[in-house]
Amino acid sequence: MIVDDTPDNIWVLAEVLKEDYTIMVARDGRSALDVASRAQGPDVILLDVLMPEMDGYEVCSLLKKNEATRNIPVIFVTSQDDSGHEAMGLELGAVDYIGKPFVPSLVRARVCAQLELKRHRDDLEGLVRDRTRELEVTRQFIISALANLAEWRDASTGEHIHRTKSYVKIIAEELQPLLSGELTDDLVRILCFVAPLHDIGKVCVPDAILQKPGRLTPEEYEVMKRHTTCARKVLDSAGDEIGGHIFLRAARELVYSHHERWDGGGYPEGISGDGIPLVARIMAVADVYDALISRRVYKPPFTHEEAVRLIFEGRGTQFDPNVVDAFMKRESDFAVIARQHA
Repeated sequence: MIVDDTPDNIWVLAEVLKEDYTIMVARDGRSALDVASRAQGPDVILLDVLMPEMDGYEVCSLLKKNEATRNIPVIFVTSQDDSGHEAMGLELGAVDYIGKPFVPSLVRARVCAQLELKRHRDDLEGLVRDRTRELEVTRQFIISALANLAEWRDASTGEHIHRTKSYVKIIAEELQPLLSGELTDDLVRILCFVAPLHDIGKVCVPDAILQKPGRLTPEEYEVMKRHTTCARKVLDSAGDEIGGHIFLRAARELVYSHHERWDGGGYPEGISGDGIPLVARIMAVADVYDALISRRVYKPPFTHEEAVRLIFEGRGTQFDPNVVDAFMKRESDFAVIARQHA
């Protein structure tokens, strides 16, 4: 796209470039911004510096602030007496300058060079996106496999993993306005990824206890509680290889602390209040709700209303009050998910 308020300048540049490129034209800065932001916008912009109302520097600045246009290369077109302002243009994000009067071979060479660079950059960004998608799919596959392994050993949990993942997403999204500094979009996405892992430590629990058709003895319950420490040990060993990535940190906190209680009466460490990681506090409500409404060998399923009442009564004792508030605002959505995955 050629942006210039002088028709003669547009004609000269168009004559130089028309054999190799499709030419767009804008006679002022506002028109240039409009054309550049279209779906089929330009691949490179030749932008005159001196224009009325909105000069080239302002146009360039606005282009670079817009997500849709910031990656379009801008080449400033300037007369010789404007050359002292090159540094200013480059600071704004321009990639090159072309001086007037035009040298056709130089114009073609500089436009060609910037288009080649843009093609390479676009190709690289495409490869990065493809690689990111591939890693995301691989990570999701591994998490699903691990989670399903734990569920396979404890058949009574049924669709527990899928339901709790949906519950966690609802609670986290509801909490975001209150905890925007802590509960970022990235953390919500990661939390939904790792939620299915919350019970992977049950693979360490003997079948005689895990599948016992009745309530556990105090001794057996102590063994069952070890699934939290077992899960963290497994993830800690992975951490030696991949370091302290936020994904791994969230997974560790969730598998280890989702049975802690707000009043300190939980396990494995008996920590309380805000000392319990946020991801674990969210997981706790989702996990308990689903356990209450599900049939177990030692109990019939509670109704949705009974489960909601028990969670609300646990507000400030078993559960973080803010998490319970978020749950209560969306508890009708929980009932819908429970029916869908029954």
